Amino acid sequence: MSIFRLAYNNIRGSAFRSMVIFMCVLGVASFLLGTTLVISGAQNSLNVGIQRLGADILVVPEGAQTQVETALLMGKPTNVWMPDSKVAEIAAIPGVEAVSPQIYLQSLYGAACCSVSEMFLVVYDPATDFTIKPWLEKELGRPLNTGEVIGGSYIFVPTGQTSIKLYGYNTDLVGNLEATGTGIDQTLFMSTATAEAMAKSSLTTAVQPLLIPSGQISEVMVKIVPGADRHKVALDILSGVLGVVPLESPNMFGQFRHQMTGLLWGFVAIMVVFWILSAVLIGLVFSMAANERRREIAVLRALGATRFYVFRSILAEAVILAFSGAVIGVTLATFVIYLFRTYITSSLGMPFLFPGWGSFIGMVAAGTAFILLTVVLAALWPAYRVSRMEPAIAARE
Repeated sequence: MSIFRLAYNNIRGSAFRSMVIFMCVLGVASFLLGTTLVISGAQNSLNVGIQRLGADILVVPEGAQTQVETALLMGKPTNVWMPDSKVAEIAAIPGVEAVSPQIYLQSLYGAACCSVSEMFLVVYDPATDFTIKPWLEKELGRPLNTGEVIGGSYIFVPTGQTSIKLYGYNTDLVGNLEATGTGIDQTLFMSTATAEAMAKSSLTTAVQPLLIPSGQISEVMVKIVPGADRHKVALDILSGVLGVVPLESPNMFGQFRHQMTGLLWGFVAIMVVFWILSAVLIGLVFSMAANERRREIAVLRALGATRFYVFRSILAEAVILAFSGAVIGVTLATFVIYLFRTYITSSLGMPFLFPGWGSFIGMVAAGTAFILLTVVLAALWPAYRVSRMEPAIAARE
């Protein structure tokens, strides 16, 4: 009889014991992969979101840093304003190559054209823009016309309609940006011409008109000269332009990063305790199983089975239980995380972007290997001890 066949029969013959080990493995695998997915998904979302912004520095009104970061990260509505004269002041700072203002309009709640409860409206200036323009050139091959908009991955045209109506004004959705897992996914981008036409139309077509303060902007996107020191440019903006705060793109979302670090260490602590308890329990179960099977092992030895064969048969049982529990555990964790990702991210207050297939497969492989190693190590001593017993002694006990 092959070793794995013998191990399989032993698992079937000891259903309760095997189920205890299986559930421990499943729990460790699910929690391990689930934790890794949430943390890596948040980090992935953060990196993709910063890349999507496409600016080296984001300049916002003084005191509005948290509001703007929350709006960009989680799509939360915000109204922040500063004089548009700040654009020229920022452009005059040494090391600044390009500047482009953006306006945050009042968010829409319960919009029929968005798969989330809130939709964020952002207006950009086509004449100076360098963040939306590259996507338009690549995907559309032309700039947006008046009345055309592009949206994040959550934005869509309502069923049965051909356009998105905002403040009583019909807009044509001509494309969607790649998913980032951040507030950009529920953001609708439009040109200044479209925003002005919408505001004018809303005076007669909307229950609540769209009001855009004259001479005001919400923030300024800054691109620095290649080779320039980003941090020095940011300090020069801070000291040279009153009433604004520069946010360097690599250092954005500092509060979120701090929160994510704390959450990570909390998950790690729980994971270590859970792993140790599970490993101890698995070791105890295998020790009990080895004691119960002394007579069976004595018969195997009497029939010519070597000590190494007995040793390998117990380890094979451990491998089968570990592998099956790990596979089902990671499958369950993946399904739950993917299905409830929106609820999880809103509850934890962090963005989430499911990792790419390469990263995901790497996580699954690493997690499965870790689980296999844990269970094999837990079964190692009981397997060694019982395999070293003399057949005659084992048969009498």
